[in-house]
Amino acid sequence: MENQDLIQRGAWGSKVAFVFAASGSAIGLGNIWRFPMVVGQNGGALFVLVYILAVALIGFSVMLAELVIGRYTKKNPAGAFKFIKPGSLWKLIGYFGILTAMCILSYYTVIAGWSAGYLVKTATGSFKTGMTSELSDKLFTEFSADPLQTILFFLVMITITTFIVSKGIKGGIERWTKILMPILFILIIYLAIRALMLPGAKQGITFYLKPDFSLLSGKLVLFALGQAFFSLSLGMGIMVTYGSYISKSDNLVSSAGWVCFFDTLIAFFAGIIIFPTLFAIPGIAPTAGPGLVFKVLPLIFSKIPGGALFGTLFFLLFSIAALTSTISLLEVPVAYFVDERSWSRYKAAILVGLFVFCLGIPSALSSGGMAFFTKIDFMGKMDFIFLSLFLPIGALLICVFLGYVWGMKNATQEVLSGNPLFKLRALWSFSIKFLSPIAILIILYFIKTISE
Repeated sequence: MENQDLIQRGAWGSKVAFVFAASGSAIGLGNIWRFPMVVGQNGGALFVLVYILAVALIGFSVMLAELVIGRYTKKNPAGAFKFIKPGSLWKLIGYFGILTAMCILSYYTVIAGWSAGYLVKTATGSFKTGMTSELSDKLFTEFSADPLQTILFFLVMITITTFIVSKGIKGGIERWTKILMPILFILIIYLAIRALMLPGAKQGITFYLKPDFSLLSGKLVLFALGQAFFSLSLGMGIMVTYGSYISKSDNLVSSAGWVCFFDTLIAFFAGIIIFPTLFAIPGIAPTAGPGLVFKVLPLIFSKIPGGALFGTLFFLLFSIAALTSTISLLEVPVAYFVDERSWSRYKAAILVGLFVFCLGIPSALSSGGMAFFTKIDFMGKMDFIFLSLFLPIGALLICVFLGYVWGMKNATQEVLSGNPLFKLRALWSFSIKFLSPIAILIILYFIKTISE
C-alpha cells in the first residue's frame, strides 16, 4: 500500500530536483513581473531593503516550517494538519491555503498569458528598432484590453499547466524545471548587464539601490512582506505540498536556504533590468503598475543587437518561468483531491484547472476587456485580498501551529533527520514562536493605511 501511495503521489528524484522545482515555483512572475512593479510603486530602494530583511528573518523560517510539516506527514496541506492534529479545526489552515492557491492561480495565469502573448509578438517582429515608450505603452494597452486575446492566452497557459500537473512529479514538474530555469537565469544576467550599459542608467540604479528612509510606512512594509510570501510561495500550501515529496535524508535547512537565495537573486536582477531602462528611456514612470515589465522589456529588445532573437527567447523562458509557478499553485489543490478524495491525478488536474479558468475570467477582463471588471479593478482586488492579506495570515497560522500546537521539539526532530547538527535551531525556534508572528501581526495592523 505504501509503494502504491508513493507511485500515486510521486516523489522528487533528488535534492537538486526539489531545489529546482521549488525555485521554479518561487522564480517566476513574482520576481520578474510583480517585484519591479511593487518596488516602483513603493519608493524603490527602501522597499528592496525591507524585502530582503523580510526574506531573511521571516520568509526563510516560514518556508522551513512548511517543508517540515510536508515532509513529516507526506500529505497535502489539509491532510497534513489533520494528520498531526486529528479531529481538530487546525485542518482549516490547510483548506485556507488551498483556497488561497486557487484564487491566486486564477489571476496569476492571466499574467502568464500576457507573457505568452508577448512571446508571439516578439517572434513575429512587433518590437522592432525604433520602438518608443509611447508605442510600447499603446501596444500593451491594446493587447491587455482585447478580451479575445487575453482569454485565449489565459486558456493556453492554464491548459499547459493542467497537462504538466496531470503527468505527475518526475514526468511533469521535475522534467521541465531542471532544464529551463538555468537558461532563464543566464538570460536575465545578460539583460541586466545590457540594461546597465544604457545612457542614463545611473539614475535608475540610484532609485533602485539608494534608500530614502523618509518613505518608510506601514503600507510599504506590508507590501514587502506580502511580496516575500508571494515570491517564496509561502502561506498557500505550496511548500507543504512540495515538502511532502522530499526524502527523509535530505537537508531541509540548506534546501530552504537555496530556494530563498535563488528567488531573491532573480528578483534583484529583474530590478536591475527594469529601472536603469526606465530612467534611460523617458516616458514610462516607475509606478506604471501591472504592465511595467511588458512596457519596458520591448524597449530594451529594440536597442540591443539581436534584440528580436533575445526578446523571443526571453519571453519564451519568461512564460516557462510563469508556468513553473502556475504548476506549483495547481499542484496544491490537485494533491488534496488525490490524497483526501482518492481522485486520479488526471481527473483532479482537469477539474481543478477548469474551475480556475472560470474563476480567472473576470481578472482577464479587468484591464479594459469589460467595463465593469475594469472599473472595480477586479484583478487588483484579487491581488490585494489573497496576496497581501491571505498569505501573511496563512503564514501566521502556520507559525502558531508549529510553535505552540505541534511544538518546536517535534518540528526540530524532523529537521534533524536530514541535518543532525542544525546550528540554527534556537534562532529558528525564536523566529517561529515570536519574531515572525509579531512581525506579521504588526504588518496586518497597518493594513488600514492601504485605504487611506
